[in-house]
Amino acid sequence: MTVKEKIALFPHLPGVYRYYDSAGKVIYVGKAKDLHKRVAQYFVPPERLSTKTRILVSKIADAQFSVVDSEADALLLENNLIKQYKPKYNILLKDSKTYPWICISADEFPKVFITRRVDRSKGNRYFGPYSSALHARSLVEMFSDIYPLRSCNLKITSEAVLRKKFRPCLDFHIGRCRGCCVGAVSTDEYGRWIDEIAHMLSGKGGEIVRRYKALMQEAAEKLDFESAQEYKDRLDRLQKHYSKSIITSSADTDADVFSLAGDAPEWYGNFLRIRGGAVVQSLNLSLRANIEEEPSSVLSTFIAEMESKFGALSAEVIVPFLPDVEIPGVEFRIPVRGDRLSLLELSAKNAREFRFNSLKQREHTDPDEFRAAVVEELRKALGMKEPPIHMECFDNSNIQGTNPVASCVVFRNAEPSKKDYRKFKIKTVVGANDFASMKEVVNRRYSRMLEEAPDDLPQLIVIDGGKGQLDAAYQALAELGLTERLTVVGLAKRLEEVIRVGDPYPLFIDRNSQALKVLQHIRDEAHRFGITFHRALRSKSQIQSALKEIKGVGDKTEQRLLLHFGSVARIADAPLEEVSALVGPALAARIQAYLKTQE
Repeated sequence: MTVKEKIALFPHLPGVYRYYDSAGKVIYVGKAKDLHKRVAQYFVPPERLSTKTRILVSKIADAQFSVVDSEADALLLENNLIKQYKPKYNILLKDSKTYPWICISADEFPKVFITRRVDRSKGNRYFGPYSSALHARSLVEMFSDIYPLRSCNLKITSEAVLRKKFRPCLDFHIGRCRGCCVGAVSTDEYGRWIDEIAHMLSGKGGEIVRRYKALMQEAAEKLDFESAQEYKDRLDRLQKHYSKSIITSSADTDADVFSLAGDAPEWYGNFLRIRGGAVVQSLNLSLRANIEEEPSSVLSTFIAEMESKFGALSAEVIVPFLPDVEIPGVEFRIPVRGDRLSLLELSAKNAREFRFNSLKQREHTDPDEFRAAVVEELRKALGMKEPPIHMECFDNSNIQGTNPVASCVVFRNAEPSKKDYRKFKIKTVVGANDFASMKEVVNRRYSRMLEEAPDDLPQLIVIDGGKGQLDAAYQALAELGLTERLTVVGLAKRLEEVIRVGDPYPLFIDRNSQALKVLQHIRDEAHRFGITFHRALRSKSQIQSALKEIKGVGDKTEQRLLLHFGSVARIADAPLEEVSALVGPALAARIQAYLKTQE
């Protein structure tokens, strides 16, 4: 039976399907509300499929399915099978690092410490993970300040304490530990401290704060001022910590928040878990789709991964858009105002920062992949069909119309290609006319390229300037018949806005994006190259005017003097006899007299 015949028998039920290659290896796992309809979408005329999906379909040698009761079950089963088989064409989920957890040990007198290894077989309780080790350390330090917990690694039991097996350490003598090793604190009291810590780590710090306030008030009414002061100190430390933590609202909000940054095929996700109005967990994850996936499908995969890591979702889940599955008992909300919108914006900010840092790290570890990602980001930002692998940028330079020049710099794969840089002297424009100068230079550049290298035309042209310069460049390209083959944009410096032909509204690209940074780089490089050329011409013209205004000095005499002395200043300071040896005594006297008056 062929694959098409087999999938024709798939049921109209929710479930998970698996594709196998000729070697019997799972190459793709997918979920579906209706297995029959979903799988049939892959086996359509090839022109209706994307390139990557066509490649996947060409490798399918067999297909199997598993029926489940609901979409939510399909999502979880898909996630488990992806982890088991690691299929080549599925979304890859990558943790950027091993995150720290806070552990409460299963001892009779438990310890509270930070670890990056999770082993629940010993009965330990783990809270986290925390995206910041600094945050985890600050929590453990706060607990040490509030509660006199032990920090030693001794195997302390009630029996060992009765046998007086231990001696108190320095922490006991300075008041940092109550001394459970010598029986100075009961297991009940120590256990209450641990329960309060577990409550706070579970996001129920508000309950502890309210309890301490009540106990402080009660002790004060009983004139037990020492106990009241102890509760006040604990309250102060708690409130100081929470003033630094992210508190979402005064209400006790419980929710999970998901956000995504980036675009296909690479996504960067952030997950926040809110308990009691405070962020108790935050985790970043990168997701790479090897075939085209809808954002809703990527979000579903991300949600399933977080659910497998941290257990059941909250009844309220805040998302930027709806996932492609429904989960019983979970309400997906897209906020438009208030605290929940602030939460979503916080999560989105974390996702963007994670994306930015990941790309910066890749710039050093895998520069080729980084440049390819930047080019693709720029393509999407400008709405181009082709990636701008070859970019060129033009800039004019003159001072009140004198020595007008222009520069053209070339970037290939988001990197300067200096051997391809070109500089131009303006030939047909008189005076300071930037628009006409831009039109002339663009026309000269691409009319020559059409003759000499028509296959090496750039995909993107950047004009340093506003709408006037952009329109002039576009006119030159229109005259050459290139407007359909090339994309041309202007980059205005004041607001770093991208100006497009025929669009009255400028395009603002995220200031932290690599797409804008590469546009700024090529614009600044064109400006630098143009200014350098202009300065060289201006300096040369000043030297020429200083000597050529002297009667009897022509091009050859000027060249002979400058080759010998190196500069006009040295000619003026040289002995008269040395200058006379080159040009004769009469002309030498005339030259030095003139130059001294110019000084």
